Amino acid sequence: MKENSYDNNMSEQDEEKVDYRELLFRYIIHWPWFVASIMLCLIVAWVYLHFQTPVYQVSASIMIKDDKKSGGSTDLENLGIGGVITSTQSIDNEIEVLRSKTILKEVVNNLELYITYNDEDEFPKKEMYKTSPVIVNLTAQEADKLPDAALIDMKISPEGGLNVNLKVGLNEYNQHFDRLPAVLPTDAGTFGFALKDSLTNGKIEGQKGERHISAVVSQPFGVAKGYQGALNIAPTSKATSVAVVSLMNTNIQRAQDFINKLMEMYNRNTNNDKNEVAEKTREFINERIKIIDEELGSTEDKLEAFKRNAGLTDISSDAQLAVSGNAEYEKKRVENGTQINLVRDLTKYINNPSNEYEVLPGNIGLEDNGLTTQIERYNELVTERKRLLRTSTESNPMIVNLDTSIRAMKANVQAAINGTLQGLLIMKADLDREAGRFSRRISDAPGQERQYVSIARQQEIKAGLYLMLLQKREENAITLAATANNAKIIDEPVASGGPLSPKPKMIYMIALVVGVGLPVGIIFLIGLTKLKIEGRGDIEKLTRLPIVGDVPLTTDKTGSIAVFENQNTLMSETFRNIRTNLQFMLEKEQKVILVTSTISGEGKSFISANLAISLSLLGKKVVIVGLDIRKPGLNKVFNISRKEQGITQYLSDPEKNLMDFVQPSDISKSLYIIPGGTVPPNPTELLARDGLEKAVAILRKEFDYVILDTAPVGMVTDTLLIGRVADLSVYVCRADYTRKAEFTLVNEFASANKLPNLCTVINGLDLQKKKYGYYYGYGKYGKYYGYGKRYGYGYGYGENKVTGE
Repeated sequence: MKENSYDNNMSEQDEEKVDYRELLFRYIIHWPWFVASIMLCLIVAWVYLHFQTPVYQVSASIMIKDDKKSGGSTDLENLGIGGVITSTQSIDNEIEVLRSKTILKEVVNNLELYITYNDEDEFPKKEMYKTSPVIVNLTAQEADKLPDAALIDMKISPEGGLNVNLKVGLNEYNQHFDRLPAVLPTDAGTFGFALKDSLTNGKIEGQKGERHISAVVSQPFGVAKGYQGALNIAPTSKATSVAVVSLMNTNIQRAQDFINKLMEMYNRNTNNDKNEVAEKTREFINERIKIIDEELGSTEDKLEAFKRNAGLTDISSDAQLAVSGNAEYEKKRVENGTQINLVRDLTKYINNPSNEYEVLPGNIGLEDNGLTTQIERYNELVTERKRLLRTSTESNPMIVNLDTSIRAMKANVQAAINGTLQGLLIMKADLDREAGRFSRRISDAPGQERQYVSIARQQEIKAGLYLMLLQKREENAITLAATANNAKIIDEPVASGGPLSPKPKMIYMIALVVGVGLPVGIIFLIGLTKLKIEGRGDIEKLTRLPIVGDVPLTTDKTGSIAVFENQNTLMSETFRNIRTNLQFMLEKEQKVILVTSTISGEGKSFISANLAISLSLLGKKVVIVGLDIRKPGLNKVFNISRKEQGITQYLSDPEKNLMDFVQPSDISKSLYIIPGGTVPPNPTELLARDGLEKAVAILRKEFDYVILDTAPVGMVTDTLLIGRVADLSVYVCRADYTRKAEFTLVNEFASANKLPNLCTVINGLDLQKKKYGYYYGYGKYGKYYGYGKRYGYGYGYGENKVTGE
């Protein structure tokens, strides 16, 4: 039944909830730690905020032309003079172009953002943008070749003098300039220095003392990569071509200048791409006009010479009638001849190796719409290839795929040109055949007339081609002049609210959380590393054995005896409490109390002796038996010589009279002692014999209480053998000494009922530690009394010392 009862108690212990009051108290008693930690963290947060440069987010809204969403038409195309410019662009591609390192590097170079300035006279030092009194000059090309960032330390005097300390890699240069501007040649490049503000009477206006300015010159490409990481471009929605450009920077004005310059450089590059086709078309048209002009002049000279030599001034009526009948076919032959010449000229242009990956002239008067459409598509691919080459190389898979598409499209264009030429030649043969019929009708006309008509026809063809090219040249010029920007700013760049980082509220909140979390973590870790019991709370978590008393750690030098007759001390009160609790646990006729511990040094003999004294003060006849026969401890407590005979002599020869070994105590007239006696060679065998039962039976008759001071149960099995004759077992553990793991063995003993009616006494509690709870003054009994609600009936006592074994 006892085994089942203990198992049930252990199950109830496992099911118990966390004691939040105890957990809270464990941290509250260390409140100075929390106060110090929170104050330290808040101070660190304040210092961090004071030295951290705030970062702002500057945003602007831009609208990018998107052919997919706008239909691709322009005002020029609506007027019918769109020229030869066509393009296909999407907002996603344009955003990638805006974020490319190439264009960002152009912005960095244009604004000279690769040079930064700091005011070293401020604490902390303050970054200067467009406010530095000294300007450092170094070309972007030279900055690209820097082995490392150039660090420049400058001290400028009110008179305009400048001391320069320049560090580039492993090289260091020092120079003094009496006047600025000045240059400093170095192996890394030529650095220039100039004053931003003008001198007044030889002094810098507004400067009273020497100023300390530092500058850093970085590689533009590295700076561009930094801005690429801080730049964000995102469309507002899928249905529009409006995007938001955001830049995080420590200076609002610099971020605004960067966004504005980025849009300027983007529009400039985009317009250059658009005008490239028109430029190529202009060159082609001018070249053809020059050739046609020469051919037309030659034809007119032939006609003039023919009329002069033939003496002709007008065409005869008969020839006029014949010619008028042939007018319709002659007109068609003229148009056909014009188309054939255009196609042949285009064939020469596209087959020229120098024009590979160059745009083809578009809209030059070809009547074949299919051929014109393919030329426009070819030009779009070539233009896209050139745009992508600005941000990548020809080995890029996208460029390689685009080259394949261009070659395929070029083959299609050539095939279409050949097909168109073959069709025009077939049409020419048909027209020549029909014209031949009319020619036969006028065969009787003078040969001069036929020759005149042939020359006039050639003149008409050349004149028509010449006029058409002049018209296309004017259209192309209008297109060049009317090129619009590809993107425009809708909302000017502005900073959105306060600094993006650091955020004071969040930093202080984090500091507060860390300030609370650090002590909590430290206390928790300290708790994990504590392997020894500290008080009642630990024992209550480790076992369900009843705790009959808490004995404090004292510093009294009077010895191991702490309970005296007619002295109402705090230690006496402690053992009265233990005595009372044990009496409640003992049933009628039960009087044998076994006292043990896990290991030596936990105060087992001290508890046994003072418990026996406390029981004797009730007027009861008490005997304490030293059954720790391997290492007798009672001899030391009661100052008994180790040579005295004791219980071992009786156990060796049970025929002897046990009462002959009983010694009266000089502490109390009702207290008697049976020392351990001589240490035997076979202690376990002696305790296992029937002599132990016989001895205890005699003591039960002669005494009211029998206290058995036994060996540590965790070291030898002697105590388990003695347990068969005891009525109640007291397990002594010592605060800050007994390991928590040792309660596993005690719980096993209790579960298996190897020690009868087992209970616990806590010894050596250090009441100076706040971990034992709240204390209450207790009159003359001492400085502290009680353990608050946590420890119930425990007591704190004076300043005595617990004597262990």
